[in-house]
Amino acid sequence: MAERKKLTREKPIPEDKVKLLNVLVKKMQSSKTLLVASIKGLPASQFQKIKKKLTGKAEVVMAKKSILLRAISKVEKVNFQNIKELIEADTCLMFSQLDAFQLASELVDNQSASKAKAGDIAPEDIHVEAGPTDLIPGPAISELGSVGLKVAVENGKLSIRQAATIVKAGEVINDKVASVLGKLNISPMRVGFIPVGAYDSVNEVIYTEIKIDKAGTLDELRASIGKALGFAVNIGYTVKETISYFISKAAMQEKALEKIYESKNVNAGGAE
Repeated sequence: MAERKKLTREKPIPEDKVKLLNVLVKKMQSSKTLLVASIKGLPASQFQKIKKKLTGKAEVVMAKKSILLRAISKVEKVNFQNIKELIEADTCLMFSQLDAFQLASELVDNQSASKAKAGDIAPEDIHVEAGPTDLIPGPAISELGSVGLKVAVENGKLSIRQAATIVKAGEVINDKVASVLGKLNISPMRVGFIPVGAYDSVNEVIYTEIKIDKAGTLDELRASIGKALGFAVNIGYTVKETISYFISKAAMQEKALEKIYESKNVNAGGAE
């Protein structure tokens, strides 16, 4: 039997790819944070603009998926190989000395609103408020009605009678909904670097839930502060924020006791 010939690569790996691979490996080994971000649908002009804004905070690297996976394979860190699961066709890598959540926050600050297209995935519940629109009566009536919106004609324009959620977070936006959102000038999508996950070299863990909602967090914080004050008052917890309430309450109780005392004295005198 003829001896099988060992298959060898006919063409050597291009020098530029070898150089890029080595650079990636070094950065993966030395960076505090490796963040994987999606750039799907991101225009080249905005990509360059955001990349420039991140100068000094993170280094953005684009490469083919095969090279990224090969570079990851050469890095020996706890849990690091699991980062491969986050690599997709439209992703880039970011190397930074910031922690994962600081870097994700920077990316959120550089995102901008964008109109929805058919096939997009709703990032959150898409809510349409009640109120007047700039749409005139006609085909728009049935179009808005087809996505569950109740409308009426007011002053020659269509008005939405009742607020409604027309797409829930995670659902696919169909062509009818995309058309209605466009007509109502609602831009629910976010364009920019979207954090997918990150490897923290300090703690040797991968974070996949690093979406930062600053506005939502502030609203929750304000609501919690409001509840905390009422809770502190109810349990009699004395701090500078509640002391004025307790002093006012004590003063009112003192006046009430004085009236009761005076009333009893008057009645006692009358009985004599």
